[in-house]
Amino acid sequence: MYTTEEKAILDRAMSILESKINTEKPLVSSGMTRDYLKIRLAPLEHEAFGVLFLDNQHRVLAFSVLFRGTIDGSAVYPREVIKEALQHNAAALVFAHNHPSGVSEPSAADVAITRKLRLAAQHMDIRVLDHIVISVTESVSLAERGLL
Repeated sequence: MYTTEEKAILDRAMSILESKINTEKPLVSSGMTRDYLKIRLAPLEHEAFGVLFLDNQHRVLAFSVLFRGTIDGSAVYPREVIKEALQHNAAALVFAHNHPSGVSEPSAADVAITRKLRLAAQHMDIRVLDHIVISVTESVSLAERGLL
C-alpha cells in the first residue's frame, strides 16, 4: 500500500509523535490523540482495534492493537480489553479502530461494542474517554457525536 519512502516518512512521523506522547506529558488535545492514532491505524489494510491506556492525568501508559480482523470487521472481546487495562493499571481508555474502506462513519456495531466496553470498564472504575473511528482521510469521535 505504501512505498518504501512513504513508510520511512510514516515511521519518522510516528517517532516524533511518540516523543510528544509519553508518560511525561498528558494528551492535551483530541487533535494530538487523533494524529497519533491515525498514523498507527490508517495505513493498515485490515481492520484493527487498538486501545490507548492512560493514567489519571491522561498520560499515555501504553498503546496496543488488541484485535486484528479482516477488511471489513474485527471481533472485540471486552474481557480482554479489561484484562489489559488492569495490567497497565489504567485509569482511562481511548478506543480506536480503522475502517480500511476509507469511510470513517461509525456503524451500529461500533456504537454497540463501545457501549458494552464502557459498561465493562465502568465496573472496574476505569473511564472511557472516546472511541475514534479512523480512515485514511478522516476520523470520527463517538464522544463528540454523543454516542458514548
